[in-house]
Amino acid sequence: MKITRKEVGHVSKLARLALEEEEIEQFTRQLSDILTYVEKLNELDTRNVEPTSHVLPVKNVLREDEVSGSVERGKALMNAPDRTEEFFRVPKVIE
Repeated sequence: MKITRKEVGHVSKLARLALEEEEIEQFTRQLSDILTYVEKLNELDTRNVEPTSHVLPVKNVLREDEVSGSVERGKALMNAPDRTEEFFRVPKVIE
């Protein structure tokens, strides 16, 4: 598939790009080459190929929630720089 200078100019205008004449020529050639290469995919027989959204199979790696023990309040607060009897004390963040 060939792309024209007019189409490159139109797309650059939509993208609000100011292209020089040399750039328009260069992009016209490059985009035409890319589209020609991609057209080769139409030559492949894909009738027996299942559509995929990922190259590799995607698995859910989440684990089940399980109740487990936690650290005692006293041990958790033991090394706190500032605390009350039950809580960590932190600097005020919101006025």
